[in-house]
This record gives sequence, C-alpha cells and structure tokens, in this order.
Amino acid sequence: MKKVEVVPPNPNGQKDFQKESQQIANIFGENAIAIHHIGSTSIPGIYAKPIIDLLVEVKEITKVDEKNVEMQSFGYTIMGEFGIVGRRYFRKDNSAGIRTHHVHVFEVGSTEVKRHLAFRDYMIAHPEAAQKYSLLKQELAAKYPHDIEAYMDGKDSFIKDIEKKAIEWFGERD
Repeated sequence: MKKVEVVPPNPNGQKDFQKESQQIANIFGENAIAIHHIGSTSIPGIYAKPIIDLLVEVKEITKVDEKNVEMQSFGYTIMGEFGIVGRRYFRKDNSAGIRTHHVHVFEVGSTEVKRHLAFRDYMIAHPEAAQKYSLLKQELAAKYPHDIEAYMDGKDSFIKDIEKKAIEWFGERD
C-alpha cells in the first residue's frame, strides 16, 4: 500500500517540469500545441504530493494513441481515458516504484484544459486560498496516511469550491 505523502515545495520542481515537458514535446511533435505545468507542484509555496502534473494540449487527440510506444519507452504507463472522456492519461514511476509524473492530454479547446488552468492561475493569484489548500492537504495526509481515496474525498469539496470561483475569475480575464 502506497503512503499518502505531501511534501514541502520542491525547489527543483520547475526545472523537473521543463525537462519532462521537453521530452514530451519531442514525442508528440507538431500535434502538441502547448504543455502546461498543472497540479499542486505548479503553485508556488504549497505542500504537494511529489508528482509533476503536465497538461498537454494537442491538435488531434486520436493521434496521441500513435505515440503510446514512444511514451512507454520513456517510462510511462498508458492509462487511456482513465475516467475522463476525451483525455489520454499517462503516469510514470521511478526505479523504486514511486510515482513521479502524470501526463494529461486533451484536445485544444477542451473544457478540461480551461478548468485546470483556471484552478492553477487562481491559486497563484490568491496565495491565501493556496495556503488553505496546502494546510488541508497536510491535515488529510496525516489523517489518512494509507487511504488515498479518503485523502482525495477530503479535498473534493474544497477543490470544487475553488474551481467554481476560479472559472468565474478566469472568464473575467479573457
């Protein structure tokens, strides 16, 4: 059973993202329009699970499947849509079997892209909300150290509340 762990901000997180995103850009080639750093590691100053989340916007989602072999050779497990229609999801573990990266691929224009970017940008622009999220994650990880489902459930209403605010806020900026 994997331990639910949140850790202080990684000073190398941005560098790790840049390195991984370059490799992924090389794999997806011209189909990739943008690669974004998302998830808690993209929000400065907060605790996070030590996993880099990348969101890749592509021209054609079906062409992503043609890159499965290359993603596997780069250490990724192919997860398909994995519960979200229109997504391609990949995850990577290090040699010790510890998860290090998630790659979420969506076609350009997907509402999922907007949702993820709105959440990230809102948290960066509202550090007090980010710190509340950081504390919540630390409390949940301490309370449910071996129950990822309970940890995720514990964050759910907070995330939905922030997402709603973030999408309104994000829309005002367009």
